[in-house]
Amino acid sequence: MAQIGLFFGSDEGNTESVAYRIQQRLGTDVVDVFDIADVTQLEFAEYDQIILGISTWDFGQIQSDWEEFWGDIEQVSFAGKTVALYGLGDQFGYGDFFLDAMGMLHDVIVGNGAQIVGHWPTEGYDFDASKAQIPGEDLFVGLALDEDQQPELTKARLDEWCAGIHRAFALSSPLHLVDD
Repeated sequence: MAQIGLFFGSDEGNTESVAYRIQQRLGTDVVDVFDIADVTQLEFAEYDQIILGISTWDFGQIQSDWEEFWGDIEQVSFAGKTVALYGLGDQFGYGDFFLDAMGMLHDVIVGNGAQIVGHWPTEGYDFDASKAQIPGEDLFVGLALDEDQQPELTKARLDEWCAGIHRAFALSSPLHLVDD
C-alpha cells in the first residue's frame, strides 16, 4: 500500500487524467489512484494522507460519480487525516459556480475532521463566485484547474501544487517533474 490515496470522479476524463499526472509527480509507488465509482468507505480508512479530485458541472453541480457517493463520503471519518483537494471547472462558461463542487466536498470532509493542505491562490482566474474560495481570502481550498479555458497553464500549476503537497505530506521520495 502506498502512502497516499487519491480518489477522483470523472465523466469525460479530465479529472482522471489529472489524477495520474499527480501520481507521476509524487511517485507511482507513493500514490494509489482510485475512481470514486469503484470504492467503498473502507478504502479511505487505509490512508492518513488523501487527495480528492472533483469537477463541477453546469450550474454548480457535483460530478455524477461523486454525487452517487455523497451519502457515503458524509459518513467517512477524516479525523487524523491530512487531505488535499483539486477541482476542475469552467471559469468563463460558469463563472458564478466556478469549482463549487470542490468547495462542497471541502465542507463535508472538514466537518468530518480533515486537516486541509494545498490551498491555491485565486490570482490568474476570472470568475464571479465560487464555493471553493476561502471566505475573505484570495485562496481556493485546493488546486483550481480549468481544462476548458486555460489548459496551457495546467502543467505549471500541477508542478507547483505537487511540490507543495510533497512538502505538506513530508514525502521522503523525490518529486518527479514530468513533461506531460
